[in-house]
Amino acid sequence: MMQITEKDLLGKLKINFGYDSFRLEQKSIIENILAKKDTLVIMPTGGGKSICFQLPSLFFEGITLVISPLIALMKDQVDSLKANGIPSTYYNSSQSSDEQQQVFDAIANKSIKLLYVAPESLPLLQNILNQNYISCVAIDEAHCISSWGHDFRPSYKQLAFLKKTLPETPIVALTATADKATQEDILEQLAIPNATRFLSSFNRENIALEVRPANDRVKQIIKFINKRPNDSGIVYCLSRKATEQLASKLKQNGIDAKSYHAGLTFDERAKTQEDFIKDETQIICATIAFGMGIDKSNVRWVIHYNMPKNIEGYYQEIGRAGRDGLPSQALLFHSYADVIQLRQFIANTGNREVQEAKLDRMKQFSEATVCRRKILLSYFGELIEENCGNCDVCDNPPKFFDGTVIAQKALSAIYRLQQKEAMGTVIDVIRGAKNAAVYDKNYQTLKTYGVGSDTSWQHWQHYIIQLINQGYCQIAFHLNNTLQLTDFSKKVLFDGEKVELTTPTEIKKEVKIAAKEKKVKTKAAAKDTLFERLRKLRYRIAQEEDIAAYLVFSDATLKELENERPQTDNDFLAISGVGQRKLEVYGGEFMEEIKTFINEKKRGRKDTTLETFQLYKEDFTIDEIADKRNLKAQTIFSHLSKLYLEGKDVSLDEFIEADTLKLVANAKKVLKNESTLKPYFEFLGEKVPYEQIRIGLTILQKKR
Repeated sequence: MMQITEKDLLGKLKINFGYDSFRLEQKSIIENILAKKDTLVIMPTGGGKSICFQLPSLFFEGITLVISPLIALMKDQVDSLKANGIPSTYYNSSQSSDEQQQVFDAIANKSIKLLYVAPESLPLLQNILNQNYISCVAIDEAHCISSWGHDFRPSYKQLAFLKKTLPETPIVALTATADKATQEDILEQLAIPNATRFLSSFNRENIALEVRPANDRVKQIIKFINKRPNDSGIVYCLSRKATEQLASKLKQNGIDAKSYHAGLTFDERAKTQEDFIKDETQIICATIAFGMGIDKSNVRWVIHYNMPKNIEGYYQEIGRAGRDGLPSQALLFHSYADVIQLRQFIANTGNREVQEAKLDRMKQFSEATVCRRKILLSYFGELIEENCGNCDVCDNPPKFFDGTVIAQKALSAIYRLQQKEAMGTVIDVIRGAKNAAVYDKNYQTLKTYGVGSDTSWQHWQHYIIQLINQGYCQIAFHLNNTLQLTDFSKKVLFDGEKVELTTPTEIKKEVKIAAKEKKVKTKAAAKDTLFERLRKLRYRIAQEEDIAAYLVFSDATLKELENERPQTDNDFLAISGVGQRKLEVYGGEFMEEIKTFINEKKRGRKDTTLETFQLYKEDFTIDEIADKRNLKAQTIFSHLSKLYLEGKDVSLDEFIEADTLKLVANAKKVLKNESTLKPYFEFLGEKVPYEQIRIGLTILQKKR
């Protein structure tokens, strides 16, 4: 391989990915891979892991084989690469024999740079698993190989053979979340013990962290979403039933939401995921299986309806928000009931002691009264001195007060109940509840009955959880979750030790709004800003090309376009996320939208297509019109197509050969009036440009 310079790397980075500089340790990782060294990459979700193996693939002679855990995600990855002008494909069991043969032909012809495959399909690729074809192997979501990891997949266990089969080929293992035990296991399982390790900062500063008590969760979620009417988000739930119930309640309140879980058919799951990726569905209520490997960059928030079982899972799931670097939110609801349910799950799993320890750390994070980001980062061995200033604890430091009397009442009640009752009954006795659980056992006769009737049930729960956290009492999970006293209890009950407690966070109640009113509110929230105009243009283009909207441009790129308002090719190319190919394919339409917006604000609304029509009637050529209007030719064609359909005196036939029109017409019959352009482009062997297809379909539409 020829000597590759930093200039070469930066050139490919800009042309194919649209970025001017590397992030985190990307450059060092890429250089290590190009030196054909085995590599372990631990980098946060959204940190740019994919570029670490995608960019080197452009310099390798052979193919970069990418092991990806889920078939449904491969199309998304490949679409993203193709949008950046990088020839790629995937191979899996869902493809027909003809499609699979096309993959083998592409490999033989060396016409692709990356091949995505699930671990289960590797045995079907034995004929190409040699150094004549494979220059690099990238194993994404590598934590799946480790039984210590949080998403262990047995099919990943077979991957150790790759190093033996391809001893001179660099193996790259990548994941967002792996503690030290998992890292060691990954290297051992893949037989790459000497791999160079790259551990990037885990700090995702753009994600605001918040934890709330799980009181009236649904109402809180509805209020949260209504404050962000146009944002995409994910709500993670523990059970399938919870995802369906929550999605249904959101729909009843005028919110576009769907459920996703393993109980749905493959087609249903794939459709739901695709609709979310393409912005057809705004919100997904899902079990934790959803989202792995999804590169959707404009997810603005993630909510955990239930507490996750470990910090690794929590960190990876919140990392699906804000991949574009823009401000995003992570909201976690924490409840005592979640802890009990997760304890029950763990009781029936392997590595029970390890899993319980990880759950305890998750619980400590949820109940923290110090900067949450400090706790999160320290779990992964990263220490920060200053508080983050972007979590609920930093924004609203808890207020402590002398809670000694409250502690004495609670601990005394536990003692008089002979440590035989769970938290719910303890609180009922303290508050003087008149229910069967109390009266059937004559608990109303105890001295502590009713001593805390002036305090709400939720507040007592908040205080007792703090007493548990401080070690004054504990939950006996093996004895029906009964509350037990500890040695520390005596210090409070008999020695006068002071106890400090925090004031519960109050959740403001909201006035119930009818579903119809909420829909109106959501629609009205979309203001006529340049960002909204560009977002709608992006959505239209994505629909035409049948790809996810963020594959056209990310929200971060749209924000920069809104701020910088480029009107020339050079200025447009300077925008982060704009490469040479995207300038050529999309630049004209976006710059025209920017110019139109600026002109409208100066002189009020004016139909910009009429300016094109006037020049067309004066017999100027397409190139001349484009030059006069400082627009791309493809934008002028879009204007003329719109005018043609509106009945204006425009002849589109002069811009398309009769044979090409016949090809498009035939494709239209076969594809049964498919509305997006990409299927036509692929059906016609990628030989007819999108603009010609659009013109042909416009003519056929008018004739019909």
